[in-house]
Amino acid sequence: MENDLIQAFRLGATDYLLWPAREAEVVAAVERVLKQVRARRERETLARQLKQTNDELQQRVRELTTIFAIGKAVTSITNQRELFEKIVEGAVYVTEADAGWLLLRHERDKVFTLAAQRNLPKAIAAKLNQPWDDGISSLVALSGESLSISGEPLARFKVSQLGQSALVVPVKLKKEVIGLLVVVRKEPHPFSASNRTLLEAVADYASISMVNARLFRALEDRARTLQQAADVAQANERKKADLIQGLQRDLAQPLSKAMKAIDSMLVGETTRLNAAQKGVLRSAMENLQTISNLVQSLKGED
Repeated sequence: MENDLIQAFRLGATDYLLWPAREAEVVAAVERVLKQVRARRERETLARQLKQTNDELQQRVRELTTIFAIGKAVTSITNQRELFEKIVEGAVYVTEADAGWLLLRHERDKVFTLAAQRNLPKAIAAKLNQPWDDGISSLVALSGESLSISGEPLARFKVSQLGQSALVVPVKLKKEVIGLLVVVRKEPHPFSASNRTLLEAVADYASISMVNARLFRALEDRARTLQQAADVAQANERKKADLIQGLQRDLAQPLSKAMKAIDSMLVGETTRLNAAQKGVLRSAMENLQTISNLVQSLKGED
Protein backbone atom coordinates (compact mmCIF):
# COMPACT_ATOMS: atom_id res chain seq x y z
CA MET A 1 0.00 0.00 0.00
CA GLU A 2 1.07 3.61 -0.50
CA ASN A 3 1.25 4.33 3.23
CA ASP A 4 3.49 1.27 3.70
CA LEU A 5 5.89 2.60 1.03
CA ILE A 6 6.07 6.03 2.65
CA GLN A 7 6.73 4.50 6.08
CA ALA A 8 9.39 2.20 4.61
CA PHE A 9 11.23 5.13 3.00
CA ARG A 10 11.05 7.01 6.29
CA LEU A 11 12.72 4.04 8.00
CA GLY A 12 15.58 4.09 5.49
CA ALA A 13 14.48 2.06 2.47
CA THR A 14 16.07 3.15 -0.83
CA ASP A 15 13.88 1.26 -3.33
CA TYR A 16 10.92 -1.14 -3.57
CA LEU A 17 9.67 -4.09 -5.65
CA LEU A 18 6.18 -5.04 -6.67
CA TRP A 19 5.24 -8.62 -5.92
CA PRO A 20 5.42 -10.94 -7.72
CA ALA A 21 8.84 -9.64 -8.85
CA ARG A 22 10.75 -10.80 -11.90
CA GLU A 23 14.50 -11.50 -11.85
CA ALA A 24 15.32 -8.52 -14.05
CA GLU A 25 13.44 -6.21 -11.71
CA VAL A 26 15.34 -7.60 -8.69
CA VAL A 27 18.69 -7.20 -10.47
CA ALA A 28 17.84 -3.64 -11.54
CA ALA A 29 16.75 -2.69 -8.01
CA VAL A 30 19.95 -4.14 -6.50
CA GLU A 31 22.08 -2.30 -9.08
CA ARG A 32 20.31 0.97 -8.25
CA VAL A 33 20.95 0.43 -4.54
CA LEU A 34 24.62 -0.43 -5.16
CA LYS A 35 25.05 2.75 -7.23
CA GLN A 36 23.55 4.76 -4.40
CA VAL A 37 25.85 3.08 -1.87
CA ARG A 38 28.91 3.67 -4.05
CA ALA A 39 27.91 7.30 -4.63
CA ARG A 40 27.41 7.83 -0.88
CA ARG A 41 30.79 6.28 -0.10
CA GLU A 42 32.46 8.41 -2.77
CA ARG A 43 30.84 11.53 -1.30
CA GLU A 44 32.03 10.54 2.18
CA THR A 45 35.55 9.88 0.86
CA LEU A 46 35.59 13.20 -0.97
CA ALA A 47 34.28 14.96 2.13
CA ARG A 48 37.06 13.41 4.25
CA GLN A 49 39.68 14.35 1.65
CA LEU A 50 38.27 17.86 1.42
CA LYS A 51 38.34 18.20 5.20
CA GLN A 52 41.91 16.89 5.35
CA THR A 53 42.99 19.26 2.56
CA ASN A 54 41.25 22.15 4.25
CA ASP A 55 42.94 21.32 7.57
CA GLU A 56 46.32 21.14 5.85
CA LEU A 57 45.71 24.48 4.12
CA GLN A 58 44.70 26.08 7.38
CA GLN A 59 47.84 24.67 9.00
CA ARG A 60 49.99 26.06 6.15
CA VAL A 61 48.31 29.44 6.55
CA ARG A 62 49.04 29.40 10.29
CA GLU A 63 52.63 28.41 9.62
CA LEU A 64 53.13 31.13 7.00
CA THR A 65 51.47 33.64 9.31
CA THR A 66 53.92 32.63 12.04
CA ILE A 67 56.87 32.95 9.65
CA PHE A 68 55.62 36.39 8.60
CA ALA A 69 55.25 37.42 12.25
CA ILE A 70 58.83 36.30 12.96
CA GLY A 71 60.09 38.28 9.96
CA LYS A 72 58.22 41.34 11.18
CA ALA A 73 59.61 40.88 14.68
CA VAL A 74 63.17 40.75 13.31
CA THR A 75 62.74 44.24 11.85
CA SER A 76 60.78 45.78 14.72
CA ILE A 77 61.99 44.25 18.02
CA THR A 78 65.26 45.74 19.29
CA ASN A 79 65.39 43.69 22.50
CA GLN A 80 67.46 40.70 21.41
CA ARG A 81 66.36 38.41 24.23
CA GLU A 82 62.69 39.07 23.46
CA LEU A 83 63.37 38.45 19.76
CA PHE A 84 65.09 35.11 20.44
CA GLU A 85 62.14 33.99 22.56
CA LYS A 86 59.82 34.92 19.70
CA ILE A 87 61.93 32.90 17.27
CA VAL A 88 61.94 29.78 19.48
CA GLU A 89 58.20 30.08 20.09
CA GLY A 90 57.60 30.24 16.32
CA ALA A 91 59.96 27.31 15.70
CA VAL A 92 58.03 25.10 18.13
CA TYR A 93 54.72 26.10 16.59
CA VAL A 94 55.52 25.61 12.89
CA THR A 95 57.16 22.21 13.50
CA GLU A 96 54.39 21.00 15.85
CA ALA A 97 57.03 20.22 18.47
CA ASP A 98 56.71 19.99 22.24
CA ALA A 99 59.84 21.96 23.17
CA GLY A 100 62.61 23.96 21.56
CA TRP A 101 65.69 26.06 22.26
CA LEU A 102 68.26 28.29 20.61
CA LEU A 103 71.99 27.93 21.19
CA LEU A 104 74.34 30.77 20.20
CA ARG A 105 78.10 30.61 19.87
CA HIS A 106 80.07 33.02 22.01
CA GLU A 107 82.29 35.20 19.81
CA ARG A 108 85.40 34.90 21.99
CA ASP A 109 85.56 31.35 23.35
CA LYS A 110 83.34 29.73 20.65
CA VAL A 111 81.22 27.96 23.31
CA PHE A 112 77.49 27.54 22.64
CA THR A 113 75.22 29.12 25.25
CA LEU A 114 71.48 28.76 25.81
CA ALA A 115 69.98 32.00 24.40
CA ALA A 116 66.25 31.13 24.53
CA GLN A 117 64.01 28.15 25.31
CA ARG A 118 60.43 26.94 25.19
CA ASN A 119 58.95 24.27 27.49
CA LEU A 120 62.29 22.99 28.77
CA PRO A 121 62.53 21.61 32.34
CA LYS A 122 63.21 24.23 35.00
CA ALA A 123 66.66 22.81 35.72
CA ILE A 124 67.73 23.43 32.12
CA ALA A 125 65.80 26.69 31.69
CA ALA A 126 67.77 28.06 34.65
CA LYS A 127 70.94 27.79 32.51
CA LEU A 128 69.81 30.64 30.26
CA ASN A 129 72.81 32.63 28.94
CA GLN A 130 75.11 29.87 30.20
CA PRO A 131 77.02 27.18 28.27
CA TRP A 132 74.93 24.04 27.71
CA ASP A 133 75.47 20.94 25.61
CA ASP A 134 72.36 18.98 24.61
CA GLY A 135 74.52 16.13 23.28
CA ILE A 136 73.52 16.38 19.62
CA SER A 137 73.83 19.99 18.46
CA SER A 138 77.64 19.77 18.39
CA LEU A 139 77.37 17.28 15.50
CA VAL A 140 75.32 19.75 13.46
CA ALA A 141 77.75 22.53 14.36
CA LEU A 142 80.55 20.46 12.83
CA SER A 143 78.68 19.32 9.71
CA GLY A 144 76.73 22.51 9.08
CA GLU A 145 73.78 20.42 7.85
CA SER A 146 70.30 19.99 9.35
CA LEU A 147 69.66 16.75 11.24
CA SER A 148 66.38 14.93 11.91
CA ILE A 149 66.59 11.91 14.19
CA SER A 150 64.06 9.84 16.14
CA GLY A 151 63.51 6.50 17.86
CA GLU A 152 66.40 4.17 18.67
CA PRO A 153 69.16 6.25 16.99
CA LEU A 154 68.29 9.16 19.28
CA ALA A 155 68.41 7.08 22.47
CA ARG A 156 72.22 7.27 22.73
CA PHE A 157 72.18 11.05 22.92
CA LYS A 158 71.51 13.12 26.04
CA VAL A 159 68.71 14.98 24.27
CA SER A 160 66.62 11.77 24.37
CA GLN A 161 65.76 12.69 27.98
CA LEU A 162 63.67 15.54 26.54
CA GLY A 163 61.93 13.68 23.71
CA GLN A 164 62.01 10.79 21.28
CA SER A 165 62.28 12.84 18.08
CA ALA A 166 64.58 15.79 17.40
CA LEU A 167 65.27 18.24 14.60
CA VAL A 168 68.40 20.42 14.65
CA VAL A 169 69.01 23.23 12.15
CA PRO A 170 72.19 25.36 12.03
CA VAL A 171 72.01 29.15 12.11
CA LYS A 172 74.64 30.34 9.66
CA LEU A 173 76.40 33.58 8.85
CA LYS A 174 78.38 33.40 5.59
CA LYS A 175 78.57 29.57 5.80
CA GLU A 176 79.79 29.80 9.40
CA VAL A 177 77.64 28.17 12.09
CA ILE A 178 76.94 30.79 14.74
CA GLY A 179 73.93 29.16 16.34
CA LEU A 180 71.70 26.07 16.52
CA LEU A 181 67.91 25.89 16.54
CA VAL A 182 66.55 22.68 18.08
CA VAL A 183 63.02 21.28 18.48
CA VAL A 184 61.92 17.96 20.04
CA ARG A 185 58.79 15.84 20.29
CA LYS A 186 57.96 13.58 23.18
CA GLU A 187 56.60 10.92 20.84
CA PRO A 188 58.86 9.09 18.32
CA HIS A 189 57.04 10.75 15.42
CA PRO A 190 59.72 11.91 12.93
CA PHE A 191 59.78 15.47 11.70
CA SER A 192 58.72 15.82 8.07
CA ALA A 193 60.54 17.51 5.21
CA SER A 194 58.02 20.36 5.50
CA ASN A 195 58.89 20.76 9.20
CA ARG A 196 62.57 20.90 8.27
CA THR A 197 61.99 23.53 5.55
CA LEU A 198 59.96 25.71 7.91
CA LEU A 199 62.54 25.44 10.70
CA GLU A 200 65.31 26.36 8.27
CA ALA A 201 63.30 29.46 7.32
CA VAL A 202 63.03 30.37 11.00
CA ALA A 203 66.78 29.80 11.38
CA ASP A 204 67.40 32.20 8.48
CA TYR A 205 65.42 34.86 10.35
CA ALA A 206 67.50 34.14 13.45
CA SER A 207 70.64 34.69 11.37
CA ILE A 208 69.26 37.98 10.03
CA SER A 209 68.45 39.12 13.56
CA MET A 210 72.02 38.44 14.69
CA VAL A 211 73.43 40.28 11.68
CA ASN A 212 71.18 43.20 12.54
CA ALA A 213 72.35 43.03 16.16
CA ARG A 214 76.00 43.16 15.06
CA LEU A 215 75.30 46.11 12.77
CA PHE A 216 73.43 47.83 15.58
CA ARG A 217 76.37 47.31 17.95
CA ALA A 218 78.75 48.61 15.28
CA LEU A 219 76.59 51.69 14.82
CA GLU A 220 76.47 52.20 18.58
CA ASP A 221 80.27 51.90 18.79
CA ARG A 222 80.65 54.33 15.88
CA ALA A 223 78.24 56.78 17.47
CA ARG A 224 80.06 56.45 20.79
CA THR A 225 83.42 57.11 19.07
CA LEU A 226 82.03 60.17 17.28
CA GLN A 227 80.56 61.46 20.51
CA GLN A 228 83.89 61.05 22.27
CA ALA A 229 85.62 62.89 19.40
CA ALA A 230 83.02 65.66 19.62
CA ASP A 231 83.53 65.90 23.39
CA VAL A 232 87.31 66.15 22.89
CA ALA A 233 86.83 68.83 20.21
CA GLN A 234 84.53 70.81 22.49
CA ALA A 235 87.05 70.53 25.31
CA ASN A 236 89.80 71.75 22.98
CA GLU A 237 87.60 74.66 21.87
CA ARG A 238 87.03 75.61 25.50
CA LYS A 239 90.77 75.46 26.16
CA LYS A 240 91.40 77.60 23.09
CA ALA A 241 88.81 80.15 24.20
CA ASP A 242 90.30 80.24 27.70
CA LEU A 243 93.78 80.73 26.22
CA ILE A 244 92.62 83.58 24.01
CA GLN A 245 90.85 85.28 26.89
CA GLY A 246 93.99 84.92 28.97
CA LEU A 247 96.10 86.46 26.22
CA GLN A 248 93.65 89.33 25.87
CA ARG A 249 93.79 90.03 29.60
CA ASP A 250 97.57 89.74 29.69
CA LEU A 251 98.24 91.89 26.59
CA ALA A 252 95.53 94.53 26.70
CA GLN A 253 96.79 96.50 29.69
CA PRO A 254 100.55 96.49 28.79
CA LEU A 255 99.75 97.49 25.20
CA SER A 256 97.56 100.33 26.38
CA LYS A 257 100.23 101.61 28.77
CA ALA A 258 102.96 101.37 26.12
CA MET A 259 100.88 103.22 23.53
CA LYS A 260 100.00 105.98 26.01
CA ALA A 261 103.64 106.37 26.97
CA ILE A 262 104.78 106.70 23.36
CA ASP A 263 101.93 109.05 22.58
CA SER A 264 102.87 111.29 25.48
CA MET A 265 106.49 111.33 24.28
CA LEU A 266 105.42 112.35 20.80
CA VAL A 267 103.05 115.16 21.73
CA GLY A 268 104.57 116.31 24.99
CA GLU A 269 105.86 119.89 24.94
CA THR A 270 108.82 119.10 27.09
CA THR A 271 109.94 116.30 24.94
CA ARG A 272 112.91 117.18 22.86
CA LEU A 273 113.30 114.56 20.16
CA ASN A 274 114.84 114.83 16.79
CA ALA A 275 113.13 113.71 13.64
CA ALA A 276 114.79 110.25 13.58
CA GLN A 277 113.76 109.49 17.16
CA LYS A 278 110.20 110.61 16.49
CA GLY A 279 110.16 108.33 13.42
CA VAL A 280 111.22 105.37 15.54
CA LEU A 281 108.51 106.14 18.12
CA ARG A 282 105.83 106.47 15.43
CA SER A 283 106.93 103.13 13.95
CA ALA A 284 106.72 101.53 17.40
CA MET A 285 103.31 103.13 17.89
CA GLU A 286 102.08 101.68 14.60
CA ASN A 287 103.38 98.21 15.50
CA LEU A 288 101.71 98.37 18.91
CA GLN A 289 98.46 99.46 17.24
CA THR A 290 98.72 96.48 14.89
CA ILE A 291 99.19 94.14 17.84
CA SER A 292 96.22 95.75 19.60
CA ASN A 293 94.06 95.26 16.51
CA LEU A 294 95.09 91.58 16.37
CA VAL A 295 94.11 91.11 20.01
CA GLN A 296 90.76 92.78 19.35
CA SER A 297 90.16 90.57 16.30
CA LEU A 298 90.83 87.43 18.40
CA LYS A 299 88.23 88.68 20.82
CA GLY A 300 85.74 89.07 17.97
CA GLU A 301 86.39 85.50 16.73
CA ASP A 302 85.85 84.18 20.25
